[in-house]
Amino acid sequence: MTNTGTEAAEQGWDGPWYRVRADRFQASFLPSAGEPLDAVCNIDVEVRLTADGSRWSATVFTLAEVERLMEKGSRTGEDLDGRCFWCSDGLIVRDPGIDNITQVLTGLLDCGDFAQVLHRLDDE
Repeated sequence: MTNTGTEAAEQGWDGPWYRVRADRFQASFLPSAGEPLDAVCNIDVEVRLTADGSRWSATVFTLAEVERLMEKGSRTGEDLDGRCFWCSDGLIVRDPGIDNITQVLTGLLDCGDFAQVLHRLDDE
């Protein structure tokens, strides 16, 4: 169990998924094989809110990962030669790691910005 800022969370592996269950949500991450969880810097996350069961998604990047991708683009010619970076459901965080990303998700819920930042998914 870990502390996500204001609420305790259970976390662990569920097949290839790494799931974090907090009071208000469950976040499902799909890290690359062998990737240290405290070093995750580019990952898709699906969040299911406990209150209404709605599902939300984001692609989370660290600032350093965005810089790395833009540098790569300057070498490969992608993304206007690395002059821009975009992702339709992108969320940029300062620090890497599943715990940090979970704290950011909790903070977005706390401050009321969650629905403006994440992309709502259709119900299953």
